[in-house]
Amino acid sequence: MAQFSRFSFPLFVPGTRPDRFAKARAAGADLVIVDLEDAVAESEKDAARDAVAAALSESGDGAPVFVRINGADTEWHPRDLSAVSGLPIDGLVLPKAEDGAGLDRVRTALGDEMKLIALVESATGIANVREVARHCDRIAFGSIDFAADVGCAHERDALLFARSEVVLAARLSGQPAPVDGVTTAVSDAALIEADAAYGAMLGFAGKLLIHPAQLAPAKRGYAPAPDRVDWAKRIIAASVDGAARSVDGQMVDAPVLAQARDILGRLEALT
Repeated sequence: MAQFSRFSFPLFVPGTRPDRFAKARAAGADLVIVDLEDAVAESEKDAARDAVAAALSESGDGAPVFVRINGADTEWHPRDLSAVSGLPIDGLVLPKAEDGAGLDRVRTALGDEMKLIALVESATGIANVREVARHCDRIAFGSIDFAADVGCAHERDALLFARSEVVLAARLSGQPAPVDGVTTAVSDAALIEADAAYGAMLGFAGKLLIHPAQLAPAKRGYAPAPDRVDWAKRIIAASVDGAARSVDGQMVDAPVLAQARDILGRLEALT
C-alpha cells in the first residue's frame, strides 16, 4: 500500500488521454491522479472510464496512481466505483466530499488497503470538514469549486477562512497536512511559487498540479528560504545539549528548537 509523502504534489492527467499516463508517472510528482471528473465531458464519461480501466489494468512504473471518480451524487459514481475496484491502483480521490458516510461507502467498496483522498470543495464540505477528515487518509482543498459554490472571489483573502478550516481539520484528525488547490496559470512560474509559499505559510503541505511544468515552482514555494535554513542550523548547533540559551538575541527553548528542526526536515523532504 502506497504511503503519503510528507509533502505531496499530485499531478492530474485527463482520463481521456491514456497515452499520457506513463509520461505523467515519470514527470517527478509523488503521485498521479487520473481524472474521470472535471477533465471529462459528460458525453465522454463512459468512454473515459473504459479507457482508464484498460490502461490501468496492469501495474506500471513510476509514481503511484490514484483515480478521481465522479461525485457520490452523480449518475456516473456507481459505475466509476465498479470500474476501479479491481484495478491495481494505489488510491482514490472523491470530489465534492461532504460527509463521512459517503467516504465510508467508497472505502467499503474498495477495501481498507486503498488510500482515500477527500477533495473538499463546497460550503457543505467546509462546514463538515472535521468529520470528513476522520473518514479519509488526506484532505485536498478544491479552491476553485469552493469559490464558485459560495460566490466569492478565487483570491487569498476570500479563501483564508476555508483554507484555515481545512488545515485545522487535518491536524485534529492526526492525518498528514492537507494539499492545497490548483493554480490555473500553467506557465506563470512566479505565481505558482508564490501560491505555494502562501499555502505553506498557512500549514498546507503540497499543491494539486495540472501540468508537469508546475512541479518545480510549487516545490520551490514550499521549500524554506535560505535565511531560515541558516537560522535553523545555528539554533541546532547551539542547542546540542538541550539547554536554553540565546541565539541572535532570541531565547532558544523547546518550541524554538522544534521549529528549527521542522525547517531542516522540510528542506530534506523537498530536496
